[in-house]
Amino acid sequence: MAQTVAEQIIETLVTAGVKRIYGVPGDSIDPLVDAIRKNTQIQYVQVRHEEGGALEAAYESRITGELTACMGTSGPGSIHLLNGLYEAKMDGCSVIALTGQVETDLLGRDYFQEVNLNRLFEDVSVYSKQILHPDSADYITWRACKEAKVKKGVSHLTLPVDILRMPSKTNFEIKLESDFQVDYKIDPSAAERAINSSEKPVIMAGRGIKGCEEEVMALSEKIGAPVIYALNGKGLLSDFDDRVLGGIGLLGSKPSISAMDGSDLIIFLGTSFPYYNFIKKGTKTIQVDINPSNIGKRFPATLPYVCSIKSFLSSLNTREKSYKYYKEFQAEKKKWIETLEQEEAQGIDKIRPQRVARLISDHMPDDAVVVVDTGNVTVWGMRNIRTHGNRTFLFSPWLGSMGVGIPAAVGASFASDKPIVALVGDGSFAMTMMELITAKKYNRPIKVIVFNNSKLGMIKFEQEVMGYPEWGVDLLNPHFGKLAESIGLYGERVEKPGELQDAIIRFLKHDGPGVLDVVVDPDEKPMPPKLTFSQAKGYVTSMLREKLMSKD
Repeated sequence: MAQTVAEQIIETLVTAGVKRIYGVPGDSIDPLVDAIRKNTQIQYVQVRHEEGGALEAAYESRITGELTACMGTSGPGSIHLLNGLYEAKMDGCSVIALTGQVETDLLGRDYFQEVNLNRLFEDVSVYSKQILHPDSADYITWRACKEAKVKKGVSHLTLPVDILRMPSKTNFEIKLESDFQVDYKIDPSAAERAINSSEKPVIMAGRGIKGCEEEVMALSEKIGAPVIYALNGKGLLSDFDDRVLGGIGLLGSKPSISAMDGSDLIIFLGTSFPYYNFIKKGTKTIQVDINPSNIGKRFPATLPYVCSIKSFLSSLNTREKSYKYYKEFQAEKKKWIETLEQEEAQGIDKIRPQRVARLISDHMPDDAVVVVDTGNVTVWGMRNIRTHGNRTFLFSPWLGSMGVGIPAAVGASFASDKPIVALVGDGSFAMTMMELITAKKYNRPIKVIVFNNSKLGMIKFEQEVMGYPEWGVDLLNPHFGKLAESIGLYGERVEKPGELQDAIIRFLKHDGPGVLDVVVDPDEKPMPPKLTFSQAKGYVTSMLREKLMSKD
């Protein structure tokens, strides 16, 4: 008996290496759900909202680098996938999205739940097609998998329910090659001359240095360059190394900004750093990236190199510099850490969010996967959690979407057997807290710490620095600890500073998923480094003015 289209699709996904598919059942994808039921080589993860399913797929791919899958039924079920898929698109995750559709003879009649999904998913996808003939199912699914893997993006298939039920002839031999090792031969001589002639080089490292950390630090020592990391580079290098100054931008450190301000050459390795305002005009730059489209995307690259970081570093032969520029910032780095430690000190009446992050840093396992949601909590996660370079950090680095924390933790937990710790603001928590039910159902041992200030804290700060009164940011929150208990998870709430450390230790030692609801001071401001509050107002105003001028 011939396979149905639905069965052919699922078999192709298995061949492509997809381990599980996240989604909610629905009438237009019921044949697909049944095909998953019959196939023992793929796991179905029933999520509580399709956005959560797409985010879980995105962050599973982020951890593994492999192809993942999610699905939604016709109309609203598929529409719900979009935010998670944009997360995948903007962060280069390989995800295939399967969307149900009404019967082909009803298309164009404005039938119940009929949405033009082909058009809707066009922007988010590197490949988006509708299967119209049953015998093309194997090829189109294979092509979707290939495009998502090679282009590191989202592929999308629209699946009319009547087509899914039809028998399908196998017309195409499914073969998905392993990841291609694309590289380019380079002439490093220009980079060598630039580095040799520079007096104050700086290395700016992103996620692209993964696997080359030792080589990056060897170059840093040889040429005396301090190393600054982008948000996506957090966790790859040791914050305790004298040469590593921390992050840059609004989430960064004072010594990093000082090093950038004084630099005469910035070497960008595996990052298309977006905050070009922090690059001093006229500074020479070397940019190395395997993706040609990233070269010069946001700032002029004086010397562009399209190749892998490993290839660039192995080809480079620079002179040893006797003067080590990074040593200029040791006193400033020490002072910056002392400032952080003062902020992390125990408050008298209120719990400081910085202290929560620091205690988590001190007591969670050294190899933990740290998921950090979007908002003020991003600042605390970036600045106040220290790492020796063996922790994995997951942010929403390009979309900056609130609510990624819990779904990202669930998706990461399927992909890794390491401890998963999520730092989530209360506003973000409420957006996707239904995915705690998914964690319970599949016994995912995620630890979620809620930074509960009863406000949309980052928006409050933005309003203040723009000169607006605080308005519309107050939150009515449930007791998040009791909410977790109602799901069957470990739940606890902390309100007093003196109870915080014991609660965090107890929570992190708990064997299983849980939520720690920590009531933090709502008036702590996520100040940019090097700026007072009044200076921050002027800084944001100037940034807004620059954006408006660029649009004219």
